[in-house]
Amino acid sequence: MYDEISSGSGLYKMLPTFSEMLKKLVSSPSVSNLDPTLDRSNKHVLSHLANWLEDLKFDVSIHRVPELHEKYNLVARKGSGTGGLLLGGHTDTVACDESLWTRDPFDTTETEDRYYGLGSCDMKGFFPLALEAVCAFHERNFREPVTILATADEETTMAGARHLVEVGNLTSKVAVIGEPTSMRPVYAHKGIFVLRVQTEGSSGHSSNPALGVNALEGMHEVLGELIRFRNELRENYQHPGFEVAFPTLNLGCLHAGDSANRICGRADLLVDIRIVPGMSTNMVLSELKNRLTALEDRIDMPVSIETGFPPIDPFEASKDSELVRFVAKSSGNEPMTVAFGTEAPFLQQMGIETIVFGPGSIDQAHQADEYLGKGQIDPTKKTLKELIRKYCCETGSV
Repeated sequence: MYDEISSGSGLYKMLPTFSEMLKKLVSSPSVSNLDPTLDRSNKHVLSHLANWLEDLKFDVSIHRVPELHEKYNLVARKGSGTGGLLLGGHTDTVACDESLWTRDPFDTTETEDRYYGLGSCDMKGFFPLALEAVCAFHERNFREPVTILATADEETTMAGARHLVEVGNLTSKVAVIGEPTSMRPVYAHKGIFVLRVQTEGSSGHSSNPALGVNALEGMHEVLGELIRFRNELRENYQHPGFEVAFPTLNLGCLHAGDSANRICGRADLLVDIRIVPGMSTNMVLSELKNRLTALEDRIDMPVSIETGFPPIDPFEASKDSELVRFVAKSSGNEPMTVAFGTEAPFLQQMGIETIVFGPGSIDQAHQADEYLGKGQIDPTKKTLKELIRKYCCETGSV
C-alpha cells in the first residue's frame, strides 16, 4: 500500500539538544507550494525525526503520500495497543522571499530570547519539544501508546492529513496539534476554502461595444451577488466563540483584460471564504455555484467556479472537555478559537479528540525573520509531559 523511504541508521546515541534538533529541521528545506519550481520534498525532515525517534525506541514508519512528488507522512508509536496520546503537526513551510530576511531563513539563528529560521515557529519547533517530553519517560512503561505524527503539505492542500483519513490507521484517544497558539488551547477554528470565479466574454475593439461581450461587466454582476451572499451569511450564521463571530467572504484578487482599447474578454476573481463551526463547506460551495451560474443568462456569458484547493472543514471540540480543561490548567491559559485552519478536523474525523496547542505566535508565522520565543519552550514541554503522564503512563510514572 505504501512506498517507504529509509529512516536512517539510528546513529544518535542520545537525543540532541533542542537547538541542535531545531537547526537540523530548519536547515532541511521543506517548502510546500503549488508552484512546482518552489515546492520541495519533506523527506529529509522526516529522516531526522525518524533517527531521533528510533533512538527513543519508537516504531517508526514513513509513507509516501499518493499523487504527490516526494512527499511523506511519518507515524511513530511507542507502547502497545490503542488509545493514548498523539502529538503531531506538519513538516512543511511556506515559501519565503530571502531578500526580505535579515538572516539566512534556512539556518537557525539563536539570540538571547529567540530562535530565528523558516518554520521555527510554524511549526518545526514543536517536534523537538515533543521528543524532549517523550524522552523524560524513556525508561517507563506506557499504559497506552504515545504517537508522534508528522505530515506533508499542510500549507497547501492538506494532502498528508487527507491521506491519513483515507488510510484510517490512527487509533489514539486524544491528540494535540502543535501549531503556534501562544500556548493557549484552541478548541475551534473556522473552515476555509478559496474560490476562483471566472467570467468569459469575447474581445473586440473598444470603439464598438457590439464587437464583443465585456467580461468585466459580467464580473460586476458577480461581485454584487457575492456581496449579497456575504451579507446573508453574516445575518444567518453566528458563533459567539469567535472574535469575528460570523462567516467572512473576502474579495481578494481580480485580474481582467489586457488593454484600455480592447473589450475585456476574461475576468478572474479569487475569493477567500471562512465559515463557522456548524456550517458545511459543501453546502456553501453548492449554494454559491447555483447562484452564480444562475447569472449566466442575464449577463450573456458563462461563469465558472472552481476551488483553489480542497476545502478545510470547520473544527470544534467541546470547550469543557477533559482534554481542553486539562491543558488550560497545565498551561495557565484560557481556551480560545482561531480563524486559521489546521489539520484538527481530519484527526477529529478519525474519532480522535483533538485540540491545537503549541509554542510561538501565529503573528510570527509566514513572516520574514520568523522566530520562536524561548520563553515558551520549557512551559510547553511541561504541559506535554503532563499530557503523556495522564494519557499514557502507568500509575506512578514520572
